[in-house]
Amino acid sequence: MAQDEEQDSVDHHVARWAAFWKNEPAFAPEVEGALVRMNFIQREARRADAVAFAESRELTSEDYKTLHVLMIQPWPIEATPAQLAEAAKVTRAAMTSRLDRLVAAELVTRENDETDRRRVLIRPTSAGRAMWSKYIFEGMARDQRLLRALSHEELIQLNVLLRKVVLDLES
Repeated sequence: MAQDEEQDSVDHHVARWAAFWKNEPAFAPEVEGALVRMNFIQREARRADAVAFAESRELTSEDYKTLHVLMIQPWPIEATPAQLAEAAKVTRAAMTSRLDRLVAAELVTRENDETDRRRVLIRPTSAGRAMWSKYIFEGMARDQRLLRALSHEELIQLNVLLRKVVLDLES
């Protein structure tokens, strides 16, 4: 790092570990710095989302996540509670509780499948779609504020570099 560059809290963290591990070739300060910074950004994103939902009187974070998996799921306009539980990575009991709240708020419907009465289908209502849209765009604005220090070109470069890492991890 150049002498005239401003330092962040991660630089101080890495410097402490670099001094501790000064004779350890396995310590890679650039890797430590990159991972700690990525974790810091993710933690800030989760914190901003938690604050937004704590202040909401309309929707909890869990209910939004349920609406979200319903809206983005691969099925046409509906899903079963089991599909939603799997997509949301929650138990079926937790999903039932979430769906009870969303049905009561008239954000989704819960109906028996006409072709198989044993099968229950969850569909978003127009109010549910509107609520999801409101919160997704608010979330996008929060995410953009997190990365506002980067220019459009820098964001493209960052994505190129992160894609390279993800492709290596996925291989």
